[in-house]
Amino acid sequence: MGLRFLGKGGSEVTGCPSLYSTDDGYLAQGWITDRPETVEIPHLLLGFLEPDTFIGTTLTDTGRGTFTLTGQPVTDTETLGQLDLADNETAIVVPMSRRTFYGAVPSK
Repeated sequence: MGLRFLGKGGSEVTGCPSLYSTDDGYLAQGWITDRPETVEIPHLLLGFLEPDTFIGTTLTDTGRGTFTLTGQPVTDTETLGQLDLADNETAIVVPMSRRTFYGAVPSK
């Protein structure tokens, strides 16, 4: 899977949560949760999204400066080998959706 690094942050450890764009959407590298298809990422990672796009999955605010999100777990060794995963991290792929609506046009 081809990865394009977009940004990282949220941890003092190398390999902290990161965001990448892929041919299939976004790859979110985040903290492990109790479900293999769900990761936890800091709010600030969303600031690295591609222009006019958004993550096409539900983000659940944890109330502590992070979101959980669910996607397809990354299991192939080639892709995992491109990531700098800390022991408490894993990665998922989530859809990338295009923003096409920018608000209502004011009526005259």
